[in-house]
Amino acid sequence: MSGNGLNVLVVEDDDLLREALCDTLAFAGYSVEFACDGVEALALLHRQSVDLVVSDVQMAAMDGHALLQNIKRTWPRLPVVLMTAFGCVEKAVEAMRDGAADYLIKPFEAEVLIAMVSRFAPTKGGSASSEMIAEDPRAQQVVELARRVAGSDATVMLSGESGTGKEVLARFIHDNSSRSDGPFVAINCAALPESMLESILFGYEKGAFTGAHQARAGKFEQAQGGTLLLDEISEMDVALQAKLLRVLQEKEVERLGGKAAIALDVRVLATTNRDLRGEVNAGRFREDLFYRLNVFPIALPPLRERQGDILPLVRRFVDEQSAEGQSVSVSARAEQMLQAYAWPGNIRELHNVVQRAMILISGDSLTEADIHLEDPGSNLSPLPAGQTSGTAVESLDGSALENDLRSHEQQIIVDALKAERGRRKETAERLGISPRTLRYKLAKLRDDGIALPELYGT
Repeated sequence: MSGNGLNVLVVEDDDLLREALCDTLAFAGYSVEFACDGVEALALLHRQSVDLVVSDVQMAAMDGHALLQNIKRTWPRLPVVLMTAFGCVEKAVEAMRDGAADYLIKPFEAEVLIAMVSRFAPTKGGSASSEMIAEDPRAQQVVELARRVAGSDATVMLSGESGTGKEVLARFIHDNSSRSDGPFVAINCAALPESMLESILFGYEKGAFTGAHQARAGKFEQAQGGTLLLDEISEMDVALQAKLLRVLQEKEVERLGGKAAIALDVRVLATTNRDLRGEVNAGRFREDLFYRLNVFPIALPPLRERQGDILPLVRRFVDEQSAEGQSVSVSARAEQMLQAYAWPGNIRELHNVVQRAMILISGDSLTEADIHLEDPGSNLSPLPAGQTSGTAVESLDGSALENDLRSHEQQIIVDALKAERGRRKETAERLGISPRTLRYKLAKLRDDGIALPELYGT
């Protein structure tokens, strides 16, 4: 694997899940260490340094919360991401207030884990994975726009379908700006409950709320002198949008429970995979905030409309997944298959397909037999000899457990919707998540082609 400079410690007491997590991160190019519980993790940390800890919460001997507290006492700057059970948002909020860098709610997909970990990867120096691939004329136009606006401090709105590379383009803008020596801080507005997003974004003082045992700088303060990316801004609650607008207008932030305003020197970028003008018309997004963020809009075309980038991206991903010193070629037939496919999941889907193919590869050439395309409507999905279509996805995915986790979450949500007769507010309460998180997950289900009960309510 080609390294990317991040060494991740995975702490999980379930043997199968731990192995799946480690394999997922390893195939994404990360160096991975593992421990079976908090006690073993602390012993490992005393022997060697790591850049990020990803830990389960429910473990014997020492659980994730106790591990977090121990880490913060000895290694206060070491980021810790906690994995918690579906519906335990309160515990996740408590963990964030105790110093966790972020959290993941089980079950989650492999790309969610990789996207989370990638936020902690070093961005300076322009690693290969963060460089823009733009050989298609449409992509070149986008990159040229991004390069020109990077030289200013204008707020940029990046729009496009999921998986088109909006965060990569945001990093490109930062790296080509006068702020490139400053921090690049990203926050996913769809991944956090409303109750948590405000405190994480703006920060808080000690005693601001129950559990606020120490003051904490928010994402705006962390991005001082650099760039703040508001990822999936369209998922932010309307009430919080008003507070964000004030911060952007005044160029200062006040921590929760604080009395003094903190002057900001931050360049703001935002992304959305929705029609934001349509969201404004529907009353789900403030018009004044729309104009504040939409100073310089850039729309990323889907991969199917920039076919000249498909093979360069394939070569990039193959190189990333190859062992050090290994040279892997791509057969002509494999190239034809990859170019003929519609890529509904865009670059993210292409990356997953190449990753699976590199697991299956035998020798130094990636062929059409190694490629599995997930679109059930595609006739370009060859199966290995001896396999039937009923087992293809699970066998070729490289992690049957990952598929089981995703299917389990989907079924939980659909069952809850049926039990609440399609009422979204009541469904969110039954699941123990926020209505905004439920909207995000419902959108993912629709993207996956899952049939949903008729929805009522907001």
